[in-house]
Amino acid sequence: MAKKTYIEKLKNDKNLPKIVKLDEKARQKLYAKTMVVPKPMDVYNIMKAVPEGKLITTAVIRKILAEKYNVDTACPLTTGIFVNISANASVELHDDMPYWRTLKTNGKLNPKYPNAPEEQIALLESEGFEIITKGIKKKRYFVKGYDKYLVTDKESLEGNI
Repeated sequence: MAKKTYIEKLKNDKNLPKIVKLDEKARQKLYAKTMVVPKPMDVYNIMKAVPEGKLITTAVIRKILAEKYNVDTACPLTTGIFVNISANASVELHDDMPYWRTLKTNGKLNPKYPNAPEEQIALLESEGFEIITKGIKKKRYFVKGYDKYLVTDKESLEGNI
C-alpha cells in the first residue's frame, strides 16, 4: 500500500473531533477535566488565518480549539502532529497557508517543518522577524521578541476558523 500524502492525512478526519473526559492522572498532568482531540483541518484553518506580521504558537492553537469545542484543553500530542501535517500539506498543495508563522513554545522554530530550519528562517526574515540561535552542538532557532507579535485568540485571526 502506498504511503499517504500529507494532503490525504490532512483531509482524513478519523471520526474527529472527539471530546474526551480525562481520568485523574491526565487531569493532573493537563490541569483539565475535558479535552478535544481536534480534526486536522481545524488546526490547518487556524494556521491559515494568521495574518502577516503576526505569529501563533501551538499553545495558542490549543487554547482556540478548546474554546471552539467548549472544553478545558486540546490534546497537545495530536495538535502538534496536525501542525506538522498542515505545514507539509501546504507545501504539497502549493497554497498560501503561512505555516512558518506557527511556532513552538517560547518562540522556537519547528524542526519538523519542510526544509527546516532554513526555509522557515528565510520566510520569517522576509516578513521582518529576527531569528536568534541558541546552542552550539544542537542549534535551536527562535524568533526574537516573538511574544510582541503573538496572536492570542480567534478574534485576532483573519477569516473563518
